[in-house]
Parts: sequence; structure tokens; C-alpha cells
Amino acid sequence: MLTPSKKKFIEFMMSADVLRFGQFVTKSGRHTPYFVNTGNYKTGLQSSMLGSFYAELIHETVGDAFDAMFGPAYKGIPLVTACSGALAREYGVDKPFFFNRKEAKDHGEGGVMVGYKLKDGDKVVIIEDVITAGTAMRESLPILAAAANVEVVGVIISVDRTERGKGDKSAIQEIRDEFGIPVYPIVTAREIIDSLYNVEVDGKVYIDDAMKAKMEAYLEQYGVK
Repeated sequence: MLTPSKKKFIEFMMSADVLRFGQFVTKSGRHTPYFVNTGNYKTGLQSSMLGSFYAELIHETVGDAFDAMFGPAYKGIPLVTACSGALAREYGVDKPFFFNRKEAKDHGEGGVMVGYKLKDGDKVVIIEDVITAGTAMRESLPILAAAANVEVVGVIISVDRTERGKGDKSAIQEIRDEFGIPVYPIVTAREIIDSLYNVEVDGKVYIDDAMKAKMEAYLEQYGVK
């Protein structure tokens, strides 16, 4: 359902040049007519607003029933930082956060993790940008398992591309079925189409008939029925 909050988030992604249309290749190797690049958020106001959208979804889904938030390197680092600040500021839920290094530090305290120190039994929320085929998620879970015996109670993402993972199910369905982890998106690919089809944004229509046809064809090839 395309709520006012979802529409506002889609417009926010457009204004930040994060939601883009053209020809791109996803991490899973799929050629796609649209792409979500959270690396394009680059101002303090954008970071603050983004954190608010993530915090709102956490508040609606997971609440405060967790111990810490994890932002996978690299894009998850600014996401989890912004989200934790907004969650404390707007909902009074002050939770610690942490992230991983791509390479283990061999001096000082060493290790792979930065920030909160995980302990056995912790409940963790993962803050991610987009799930396409679930590749990044399958990389994150072993990193957490190597640090402590934790329970991931939810994954919060910007966009659900509603695409198949390794089989006939969506990547989100596979993660839920394989690991028992719910994934909560702020918006879905279908909601993006519904929101922007034949609608002008800053004087330009980004999803016209031609782009809608490309996106529909892509979802027909890779999407979940």
C-alpha cells in the first residue's frame, strides 16, 4: 500500500539522486533499468532525514526489542549511524550500534568489529540499503556469527526489489525461510512504479511508458510472481 510516508520517501530518494533510472548492473550481476545507490546521500540534512525513515520503520516493526544495530561495511555504516541517532532523538530508544571492517585490524585492540562489543544472546537488527538476491545478507550473517552467538531479529532496508534469490522465492522470502529472519523494507519496487509512473519530478517524468515497460520486463524476468 502506497502510504503518504512511502511516497515521501520515494520523492526523497529522487531528490538525493539515490533512485536512478538507466542501465545498471546489480551486485548479483543482473542488468537492471533502475538502481538504488545510497552512497549518493552526502549532506547532513539528507543523513538526518534518512535516519528518520529508518527509525520510523524500526519503531513500527521491531520496536525496542533488540540490543544493538549492525551496519555492514561500507554503505551500512552511515545508515546505522543515522538510524541510531534518529531512533534516540525521535522515539527515545537509545541503542548501541556497530559495524565491521573489510579487513581485520592487526594493531591496537585489533579485530573486525567497530563500536558495540557483541556478547552471546544479543538480539541484533541489521541496517542495510537494498536486497536484490540476498548476496550481501549471506555475507553479513557469518561475520556476526564469528563475533558472538547472537539472534538477528530483523533486517531494515530502503527498497525491496521483489526479486528472486537463488530459487523461485524472493530473496527476502529466502532469508526468512532459511534463517528465520524477517526483512522490513521502507518501500518496494512496485510502490516505486505506482508512485512515479507518469508523474513529474522537478519537471521530468522518470517512469514514462517506456521505462515502465522496461521495469515490468525486468520484474517479469527476475521478480516473484
